[in-house]
Amino acid sequence: MPASPSTARAINDRLALRLLQQEGPLTAGRLKQLTGLSRPTVADLVERLTAAGLITVVGETGEQRRGPNAKVYGIVADRAHLAALDVRTEGVAVAVADLVGRVLAEASVPIGGDTGTGPAVEQAVTLVECAVKEAGADRLHTVGIGAPGLIDPASGELRDSTGLPEWHRRLVATLQERLPEARVSVENETNLAAVAEQRDGAARDRDTFVLLWLGHGTGAAVVLDGGLRRGASGGTGEIGFLPVPGTRALPTSTDCEGGFHSLAASAAVVDLAARCGVAAPAGQEVSAVGVVRAAAGVVREAVGRVRGAALPGRTGPVAEEPAHGSAPAARFLDVLADRVAVGVASVVAILDPGCVVLGGEVGQAGGDELAARVQDRIARMTPLPTEVRATTLGGGAVLRGALLSARDQAQEELFAPGERARLGRPDGGQGPSSPPPGRSVGAGRL
Repeated sequence: MPASPSTARAINDRLALRLLQQEGPLTAGRLKQLTGLSRPTVADLVERLTAAGLITVVGETGEQRRGPNAKVYGIVADRAHLAALDVRTEGVAVAVADLVGRVLAEASVPIGGDTGTGPAVEQAVTLVECAVKEAGADRLHTVGIGAPGLIDPASGELRDSTGLPEWHRRLVATLQERLPEARVSVENETNLAAVAEQRDGAARDRDTFVLLWLGHGTGAAVVLDGGLRRGASGGTGEIGFLPVPGTRALPTSTDCEGGFHSLAASAAVVDLAARCGVAAPAGQEVSAVGVVRAAAGVVREAVGRVRGAALPGRTGPVAEEPAHGSAPAARFLDVLADRVAVGVASVVAILDPGCVVLGGEVGQAGGDELAARVQDRIARMTPLPTEVRATTLGGGAVLRGALLSARDQAQEELFAPGERARLGRPDGGQGPSSPPPGRSVGAGRL
């Protein structure tokens, strides 16, 4: 059954907007080439989108030819403003951006474990309000939040958890109260990191992969055939509770100690480094990121010296001193890779993702040195070919993923055919199609 004229126009409009989002400003001629539409059809959609306030002329082509230069059209970036939050147990980071994703303001604030729920929520909300003001935005259209813990697939809200601060759940509700016009959504932090890794990071060429988060805690995000999988209760990827060998007990329904968390979370990494004789850089506080980065740096430098000494014309023993000097660091990375491989092998055996990205701050600190060691172990533990990659975004992937998801949500609404009737309203008031407060970003292609 052929589409009605109005449906066809809506489809063409959204196609043009997506191309302008992905490619940047384009001429009508270039839109014609990319869409395959006729010249009159492209002229009509450009006129409609301009009248709706979604696109505008941002320049002209510099080609020297007869007649006037072609106009270049781009999305009206300030048509809507977005905020992204990365909520951790120890603080909050926020970024405010325009509709095309250009970051206009960034800020963060630490929140101590002894801070009460009310003061913690107020600090976080004030941070958002100050960032919005700094960005020069009148209001926010969409707020995307990345937080640890499970997201209830029915309500889209953070589930209550004894292991996480109460202010996390209160923050989402308070932001919706203080920003009544904004669409506020919350998603598991590791899932958002996977969104960012596939769009902008280490998994850009993968439709199927698993992101293993290594940081204060452990987690995993599963992307199969381009879709983010959350599970029946929102718990897909709770790898910290995975029972594994090498721990003193089994995890419980309320405590992941005894699971994979006990082998690879930050506290376990710091303890392992101490037992292997690896220290944090002088003058720096001991942390998992610090000791892993230091060890990877020592090993990288030692390998570089060995490779340099092996150049033509060099003679004599060259590998003994570097190998001896880097032995504690290499031993630490080897044992850490043994531990990480236990979790990765379990994921590979069930999902066969073909690619595992070691994410989070610790995954970034370990870099290729840790990733290569884990891949070597996985090759010996499973017949399923699996590439192990180091994150290119690190801990910043959560904030980036929250921003990408917020932008997608805002564009989905603003570009939707049902929005046409009210696009001209300066207040952009919420209509019946607006998602309810707290709804998480739905599963689908990233």
